[in-house]
Amino acid sequence: MGNAFEVKSSTMLLVGGGLANGLIAYRLAQVRPEVTLRLVEAGPRLGGQHTWSFFESDLDADGQWVLPLVSRSWDHYQVRFPKRQRRISNGYRSITSENFSTVIEGMLGDRVMLGASVSSIDFTGVDFDGGGRLSAEIVIDGRGPTDFPDLTLGYQKFLGQTVHLSAEHGLDGPIIMDATVDQKSGYRFVYVLPWDERTLLIEDTRYTDHEDLDPADFRAGVGSYAASQGWNIEAVLAEEQGVLPVALEGDIDAHWRRAAGHAMSGLRAALFHPTTGYSLPDAVRLANSICKLPEISRVTVEKLIREQSISTWRRRGFFRLLNRMLFRAAKPEERYRVLQRFYGLREPLMERFYAGRLTPFDKVRIVSGVPPVPILAAIRCLPERANA
Repeated sequence: MGNAFEVKSSTMLLVGGGLANGLIAYRLAQVRPEVTLRLVEAGPRLGGQHTWSFFESDLDADGQWVLPLVSRSWDHYQVRFPKRQRRISNGYRSITSENFSTVIEGMLGDRVMLGASVSSIDFTGVDFDGGGRLSAEIVIDGRGPTDFPDLTLGYQKFLGQTVHLSAEHGLDGPIIMDATVDQKSGYRFVYVLPWDERTLLIEDTRYTDHEDLDPADFRAGVGSYAASQGWNIEAVLAEEQGVLPVALEGDIDAHWRRAAGHAMSGLRAALFHPTTGYSLPDAVRLANSICKLPEISRVTVEKLIREQSISTWRRRGFFRLLNRMLFRAAKPEERYRVLQRFYGLREPLMERFYAGRLTPFDKVRIVSGVPPVPILAAIRCLPERANA
């Protein structure tokens, strides 16, 4: 970025044009047009190179405004494990970054600043790498994952390729988990979205204790999986990769004390499903909450986000317990058994699990019966350290 940006002032400055900030800006423009906003993104378009998905049951009536962003919908999905294969009748929705950027940039127009790399951020604005400053009354930092010294995490790493095949693939819906693949390095599955009869997103996903990602290894995993299904790849059309946090334990209050009053969104605000890493439902709820504030100010927005993050974290302790069992009680090559057992439960329970709305009976049902991990190892996972 060679030229300095002109010094301006706006009511709300959203730093980072990913999912959470993009949805906040999109919803504000719809229902709170009196709020002057600016959305700043370092990349050439909003959303980068990503695909975000969610289940139909994840959103209630207040979240239906996100549907114009959806690129493709299916009325079911399937899972595959060594001892269980199942087709599940819950609608599945996916948003590509192409559609995300087209719709939101089209609505916001010149309120979006692309190619704007930020060198520093504070309560009153940002400084840009090429010089210049943009000031605002409210600043929300949504630039994706950051260090979480007060939280203990595992990691969900993935690399996906959108590929064009030489013949039709034969799928009529997504495979959100195919764990029949090699499990030597820990829980691993392949995720597949059928965009059309000959175009697929194939994603190699691994739950590991470290965040290092070797792209060549993951690309080989995508290629070998395609070959195992009898799919001949004619061309790789796009590639995406990422490392998502899997929450194990921690001190969410300390996380926000460290933020020292800075408003954050998305993964930085620990607003993601602790087990799956899905963040769209939380991002929709946050955008709704901000838009419903009687007064939108720096104090009210920062307080709202902090309280929503903390209360959400506290409600989801059971998910973190399951994660500790997955990462600490099961041998790496046997971690898949935890999910294999889960997918034998009733569909309404699975819907509530993904939506983060488990009932007390659901929790009992999930942990009852013959455990998929050693009992003593599971017992050691019960306590959650408040200060990890």
